[in-house]
Formats: sequence, structure tokens, C-alpha cells
Amino acid sequence: MPKDILQEIVAAKRIEVAKAKELVHIDVLEKAVASLPDAPKRSMRDGLVSSSSGIIAEFKRRSPSKGWIHEDARPEEVVPTYAASGASALSILTDMDYFGGCLEFIERVRPMVETPMMRKEFIIDPYQLFEARKAGADAVLLIAACLSKEECAELNAVAHELGLETLLEIHGEKELDYCDIDASMIGVNNRNLGTFVTDVRNSFDIASRLPGDRVLVSESGLSDPATVRELREAGFRGFLMGEQFMKQADPGKALAEFISRI
Repeated sequence: MPKDILQEIVAAKRIEVAKAKELVHIDVLEKAVASLPDAPKRSMRDGLVSSSSGIIAEFKRRSPSKGWIHEDARPEEVVPTYAASGASALSILTDMDYFGGCLEFIERVRPMVETPMMRKEFIIDPYQLFEARKAGADAVLLIAACLSKEECAELNAVAHELGLETLLEIHGEKELDYCDIDASMIGVNNRNLGTFVTDVRNSFDIASRLPGDRVLVSESGLSDPATVRELREAGFRGFLMGEQFMKQADPGKALAEFISRI
């Protein structure tokens, strides 16, 4: 039986969040967020709807399945080039142990770009939502496979109260009932988070079962502009891509060239 990487990551995340709470109590974090000025309205959802490409460009230095993709990449150098090259939205991985990211990456690039930015993380606790808001994120990822439907609904509600949009990620038909939650967007991950095997057919197979009034996002395994065009015809408006660009010496240039071919 293949190792379930998702269970391992979630277990490690619970320990990480517990340690973070010991360093900065939730009351302190809540007060810090409450004292922030109102954030400019940067809507990831609206950005995808109005975009002709819908590319969500991801800053991703490594993955559990492939190891380091671009170890020396710096967000200050890559993320602004993503924005300048036409990304509809940005995704910043903030998990350090498995993806080589950190929350500080968002803080460092937020003043540099106006493009909507999502905290890509294994969110299991409202504490992480307050962290995201404080860092300057505009949206967060909620992974159905990490959460019960009740937990997901609660986190979605807290995120919206904080002014954060939500991308609800599902993987298959068994999670379709999560779509009842009023998430800002619904994503279909083409990568099995237990085995990390990727198959873009997953998005096509489930497309007709997804709510027609939602903004749909296809995630992972996308590398061909023709596939993106086909997914748009199937109803998707967002396309989360990281490795395709990050494995190149100049990720921003790779993004611009990809968009020109859509």
C-alpha cells in the first residue's frame, strides 16, 4: 500500500500550529489582525472570471514527490515577474517541511504586487487564517481531504469574516457534498494527495458534476496550453500551475510564453 503523504503532512501541521500558538497566543494574533487597516479589495475570484487565461501562478520551490524544483528561487525575484507576465492570481506555498515555503514569503512580496494572492497551505485551524490575513493574503486554500465537512464550513466562514476568499479543493466524487459550502471558488486537484500520482483527466471527469454557478479551478499536472483551452471549454476558469514554471531558469518568462500560446 502506498504511503499516505497527506496524513503525514496533516499530522506534522497539527504539531506546527500548536507550537505557533505557544509562541504567539491566538488573542495576540487576533488583536494584531483587528488593528490592521482595511485591505484593498483584490479578488482572486473576479480576477479569474475576467481573465482570458486564468492562470494562477504558484511560487513552489519543492514537493514531497519530486524534491527540490528550484531550491534557490527567491519570491522577491519570481513573484513580481509572474504578476508582470500576466498571472491572473498568485499562489504562495507556505509549508516549509514538505514544500520549502514559509508565511514570510507572502509578507515579503505583498508590497511588490497588486495581483490577488492566495496562501497555499494545509489549513486545519482558524489560527492559520488569522496568520494569512496578517501576512497580506487575499485568499486561502481549504482542502476537503484534510477536513470534515463541518470543519471546512467553519473555516470557510471564519475566512470570509476576515475578508479572505476561499478556494475549496476536492479530489473526486466522494467529496462533492462539500460543494454545498459557500466557498468563493471550487478547485479540482488532479493530484492524489495520498500518493501524489497526477492525472489531469480528473478535472474533465468531474466537471459536469460541479455547481454551474461557481468559479471552477483545475489544479496540478497542467503543462499544455491545449489542455487549458479544453478545460475552459469544460467550464473551468482558473488553472493553478507551479512546477511547469518553477522548473525553468526564468519562471516569469516561462509563464509569459505559456499564456501567449493559450
